[in-house]
Order: sequence, then structure tokens, then C-alpha cells
Amino acid sequence: MDQEIDLKQPDLYFNRLLSLLEFNRRVLAQAQDPDTPLLERLKFLCICTANMDEFFEVRVSGVKHKAEAGSVQAESDNRSPQEILKAISATSHELVDEQYRVLNEELIPSLAEQDIRFIRRAHWTDAQTEWLREYFEDELLPVLSPLGLDPAHPFPKVLNKSLNFIISLEGKDAFGRNSGFAIVQAPRALPRVIQLPRDGEDNGPWDFVFLSSVIHAFVDQLFPGMKIKGCFQFRVTRNSDLFVDEEEVDDLLRALEGELPSRRYGEGIRLEVAANCSEELANFLLRKFELGPDDLYQVDGPVNLNRLMAVYDMVDRPELKFPSFTPGLPADFSRSGNIFKYLRKRELLLHHPYQSFAPVIELVNQASTDPDVLAIKQTLYRTGPDSAIVDHLVRAAREGKEVTVVIELRARFDEEANIALANRLQEAGVHVVYGVVGHKTHAKMLLVVRREGRKLRHYVHLGTGNYHSRTARLYSDYGLFTSDKQIGEDVHRLFLQLTSLGRFSELKRLLQSPFTLQETIVQRIHREAEHARAGREARIIVKVNSLTETGVIQALYQASQAGVQIDLIVRGMCCLRPGVHGVSENIRVRSIIGRFLEHTRVFYFHNDGKSDLYASSADWMERNFFRRVETAFPLLDEEARRRVLLDLDCYLRDNTQAWALQPDGRYVRLQPGDGEAPYSAQRALLELLSDSG
Repeated sequence: MDQEIDLKQPDLYFNRLLSLLEFNRRVLAQAQDPDTPLLERLKFLCICTANMDEFFEVRVSGVKHKAEAGSVQAESDNRSPQEILKAISATSHELVDEQYRVLNEELIPSLAEQDIRFIRRAHWTDAQTEWLREYFEDELLPVLSPLGLDPAHPFPKVLNKSLNFIISLEGKDAFGRNSGFAIVQAPRALPRVIQLPRDGEDNGPWDFVFLSSVIHAFVDQLFPGMKIKGCFQFRVTRNSDLFVDEEEVDDLLRALEGELPSRRYGEGIRLEVAANCSEELANFLLRKFELGPDDLYQVDGPVNLNRLMAVYDMVDRPELKFPSFTPGLPADFSRSGNIFKYLRKRELLLHHPYQSFAPVIELVNQASTDPDVLAIKQTLYRTGPDSAIVDHLVRAAREGKEVTVVIELRARFDEEANIALANRLQEAGVHVVYGVVGHKTHAKMLLVVRREGRKLRHYVHLGTGNYHSRTARLYSDYGLFTSDKQIGEDVHRLFLQLTSLGRFSELKRLLQSPFTLQETIVQRIHREAEHARAGREARIIVKVNSLTETGVIQALYQASQAGVQIDLIVRGMCCLRPGVHGVSENIRVRSIIGRFLEHTRVFYFHNDGKSDLYASSADWMERNFFRRVETAFPLLDEEARRRVLLDLDCYLRDNTQAWALQPDGRYVRLQPGDGEAPYSAQRALLELLSDSG
């Protein structure tokens, strides 16, 4: 008999943070892909840069805290915090170097061929130099404040991710001081990319100059009578996690308001400097930010690459962008008019962005004015500015309806917006609560209670994504509309649980974190394993953003050992190692990276032909299972089930934007085989569901 394999052994798990860096490598590959429209390639480069910023602000800062505290606690891959930091530094330096190589060697030359030029200082014409000098004197000089460094002027506080310059000086100022160094901070309001006027002499239709180049060129005007020996841009990334001890504060909103300013000046995590910055100055900056050599990134270009996103918006060249499209809608829904009448007859499942987000807004709109609607309850995690949904909730409250909103104040980087949202809703008379102490409310739920004759009926929307109309055009998400009695009662119980302090009976249809979701998923996986051992067909298909929780990974390994065929579509972090003999040879993992950010979470269990199919707000991560309020909702309507299974088949057929995870941790981009036609899941879904235009 074969010896039983220990499924906890470290070499069966990838490190989650290194896996996240590999996701960013796949995003960067989109910037290199000649089949991607040129301005979209630039956009992917910016997205990769923004992802790396957040990675350092949140992920690396957490590992650093553990390392500095002397923690030797290892993750499932058995690496200590110190070992993880070393590996992160090596991979991150490689990725950042590749970002700038792609910019300088691929994108800038290709953009120039399309008359979109980034003009370096060395190539400015006399006319351009004169225009930029006037721009500097009129627009920049009045708002720049050079700070000489001496005992009376210590090293200034530097804002998180802001553009700054360290300047080496020679000579004395008006007071006879000669410190040798000065700092110039570029206010965030200044554009990082400046477009030269189209009607200017020697200028093309889309000629741009980096703000850093302009400041470099005319920085001497900030230090009259002194000689500039060197001027080098730099940027520091700071720890941006907020800490609030929820058990010790009386008012979470006020506590978070007090913490938000600290995010701008948290401890330094990473230092980026110009590639030509001297070792002396780089080391000087490292000391000021209390960083080590591994935290230094020398870059050949602007230190804030993600600000190039402005060029995408400034250049009106549709042929260099993805084709536009109009999100579709089922024809019978478009004709229905009254959303409540429609939902009394059938369910509606929408797949954004291929299908419109407008029905979600319309549900709240109609509920806000319908005299038979008594109450509206909704969770809000991220909404975006100028949210129509929020406007309708405010109107509903002013119309005298009972409106309750659960706002997650701790939605990372949206805390300030959510505090303002909470205040606005409260002023309108909305009942606002902030969820559950110690658990983020990440579930996406909307409940409308309507009187119909002598009964009350529940109308429900459940989603995999946020109630955010902008991201609904960029993220792929499912939204289910239903008036199913049991689902409505479950959602009602969940809102009571979130707003009161009571205990409520078990849910009938929905699964919920932190109580039943992980346990039920593990049970469903084990059930498939039992089917396989009995010789029955056994199949699992899972689509999530991240897979890191060891309990479900071990259950998947056991199911694979039993013969269950498992396909995992995991966009980002994946700690499971596929293709290991005797453990996971029946598990395949792929990641889809394309025009839209894959955000749907779907769980399919074959169950000997009596399949279970869920959509969910939750990824398969420890935080989602045990530290968040999440929901998974069954898809019961046969048409909806058929649709979702067809979608999953599209993702599994993809051979152009799919990346297969290898047993050694590498991702290999799939290519059409001999005689096989190229197939893109996202393109197929656009053609199937949208009104392309």
C-alpha cells in the first residue's frame, strides 16, 4: 500500500505574495502584446504600476512589520517573513526593470510611429523650450516651494507616492547658507504629463513632455545665484494600512477619520529614484526614510508611471483603443417597464460589463418612488462618486420609506469616500450602520420590501461585485435579481443580523461567511470525492480571484487523489500547486487576463448530475471565509444555470488570454494548437451578450 502523502508539506503550496507578483507579471505581458491596441498597452503598463504601488503599501508593509518584530511564523509554504521579503525584493526589482524596458524600448517608439510623442529635454526645439519656460514660470513656479536643508530646515515630510526632487547645490544663498542639498515637492494637483499646444511651431498633434523634465530644465530659477550640481526625482511609497482597534473605540467613523491623515505619512516601504541618481544621494534618501538597499528601485523614466494614464484620456484615437460596445439587455426585460412585475414572473441574471448595470440602478429608482414599497436595505462597499444609487436611496428616505444601508467604512482606499457617503445618507434620514466589529461586510445585497395585496414580497439583488457603475464597465461580475421567497427571507435575516445584536436561525438558501461558507464548500468537495471513489462522474469548476485558504486547498488535493476532475479559473493569487504526481494531477489552474478584470466568483459541483451552482461575493481566502461577512447564492433558474455553465466553458476554451499554472509556479500563456482557431472568452461573451457598436 502506498504511503499516505502529507498534504500539509510546504512544497505543495506557493507563497501568496509571490503569486500576486506573478499576476502583475501577467498584467505587464498585456502591455507587451502586439495584438492589444497600442493605447490599451500603455494603460496596462499603468495598471501594473498601480498594482505594484498597492502591493508595497499594503502587502509588503505587513510582512515588514512581522520581520521587524522578529516573527518566525511561516505561512503554508514554510517561508519566514525575512525570507519572503528577500524573494519579494528580487522579483519586484525584476518586474520594475521590465516595466521601464517596455516603456522605453516598446511603447514610446510604437507611440511615436502613431504621432504620439514623449519629447525628451535633449530634443526640445527652441520654440518648445521657450513655450515650456513660460509654462514653468506661469504655472509651476508660483506653486513650487524649494526647501533648503539645514538645522533650521530639517528634511521635510514627504507625502506618500508624491513626486519629489533632491537637488545638489553649490554656492551660498542670500543669508550666506550653504547646506548643499534642497528638496522640491511637486504638488499633486500639477499634471505629470504636459501636452504641447497643437498650433505651436514644430509641435505634432499629440506631443507630450513629462513634468519632471520641465522641472529639471528650469529648476535653477528656484535657486538664484546658486549652481545646480544635480537634480534627481524620487518617490517614497509608505505603509497605507489603517489600524483602528474597533473594540476600544466608541465611534468607528470618527476613529477612521482621525487615522486617514496618517496614511499619507506612514513609514517608508520603498524608495524609487532616477537611474542616474548618485549612490551618495540615494543612500542619503534611504537613511532619511529608514530603508535598506533592498528597498531602493532605480528607474529609467518618470518615477510615477501610473500618471501616464492621463495620456490615454487625452489622446482621442479610437483605432488605438478597444472597440466601443453597448452593454446588452434581455429583450423581454427591456420591454417590461415595471421591474417588480417582471421579477414576479422570472429571475434575471446579468453578466456585467457585457450586460447593462442599469437595471440595478433602476430597481432602486423604482423602489424609491413606488408607493407600495415600504423598505429598502442595501450593503455598500464601494460606490464611486456621483452614484445614482445613492441619489435614489436619499430620495427614498425623503419620501418616507424605511431605508437602511450597511456601509463598510474600511473598504481599503475608499474609507474617506465612504465616510462622506455615510454622513450624506444620515443627513437624509437613512439608517446607517457600519457592519460587524472585527468583520468587514463584503456581501453585495439589496432588498426591497413591497406590499402586494395583503402580503409583503421581498425583491432581492445579489452580486459578485460592488454597486459601482464605473467598475461595472470594467469588471466582469454577475448580478442576480429574484423574488424567490426563501432567498428573500435569507437576505432579510442577514440584514437583521448586520443591524442588530441578535442570533438568527440557519439560512435556507444562502451560504454565509464567517459561519457556513467554508464548511459547506469543503463538504461539497468531499462529496465529489465520494462520487469519484464510487466510480461516478465527479467534476468541480471554480472561478475566483484568489485561492489561498489551506483548508479548501487540502480538500481539493484529496478530491484530486480520489479522481475528481477539477478546473480552477483563478485570476490572481493561487497557493495550490497543480500537476503534482499523487496529489494534484487531476487539477488544472488557469488565469484569464484581458480587457476586463475578471471578478466573478462561481462554484460548480457536479454531484452525480444533481449539480450545485453558486455565485458569490467571496474568494477562497482565509479573510473571506473567516473575517468577512460574505454570501454565496445558489443559481436555481435553469436558464441562468445554463448561461453560467456556458460562460465557464468559454473560459476553459480560451487559448489566447489564458495562462496555465505549471507545477513549478510559472504561468505559460496558452496558444492555439495546430489547426485550432484562436478563441478569447471575453471576446466571445462580448459578441454573445452585448450590443457591439
